[in-house]
Amino acid sequence: MARIIDGESKNLIGGNLKKLRGKLKISQQELSNKLELLGVYVCRGSISRIEDYSRTVTDIELFAIAKVLGVDPKELYGEQ
Repeated sequence: MARIIDGESKNLIGGNLKKLRGKLKISQQELSNKLELLGVYVCRGSISRIEDYSRTVTDIELFAIAKVLGVDPKELYGEQ
């Protein structure tokens, strides 16, 4: 049986995460630090892997990322 994520991309939000983070001028390390304050531990390297689509994202991580960026979680799923 094929998996839901069976191709090269392991998530749907990588590109938009990078764009939104860039708009806010937040580094990957700053994002990681802010997530940690919310009790969600995603290291800088993992954020890099999310942005290059090589790491999956949990629902908890998704909602925490949206909170830190000040956006609705749906905005992370915009056009790729």
